[in-house]
Amino acid sequence: MLAVTVLCVGRLKERWWTEACEEYGKRLKGSCQFRIVEVEEERMPDKAAAAHIRHTLEKEGQRLLDALPKGAFVIAMCIEGRQYTSEALASAIEEAAVNGFGHLVFIIGGSWGLSEEVKKTAKLRLSMSAMTFPHQLARVMLCEQLYRAFQINGGGKYHK
Repeated sequence: MLAVTVLCVGRLKERWWTEACEEYGKRLKGSCQFRIVEVEEERMPDKAAAAHIRHTLEKEGQRLLDALPKGAFVIAMCIEGRQYTSEALASAIEEAAVNGFGHLVFIIGGSWGLSEEVKKTAKLRLSMSAMTFPHQLARVMLCEQLYRAFQINGGGKYHK
């Protein structure tokens, strides 16, 4: 069975975000080995200088890279990534599995995004939208889209 990990910077602070992710995690259990892994978020001052932001991205990026499983198909969630339809995402997941990848890792950065090093590691850069979303909401949206993709690939009724 395909393993799918959502690797994120920081913890969800509000219960409703956590409950939504847990619900999609339960729904995914029959389709894949799904898990969410969180790495520590760097503390930032309210008015961070550019150098502090770069330092934060590097520190968080290193934590993400250290948490990556070997041989995984890595997808970086970033604004400059390619936008997919739900069907195209389902197809990309299926294609990665057919090409011998047993583990897909979707990476969501913190409020400042992802370091260039993390983006370079990715085989695919994926954008949710041209709009900007809080990284907590992006996590819930990604979990929903993963569930939808597995329903599409399995011929389920969820996707209309």
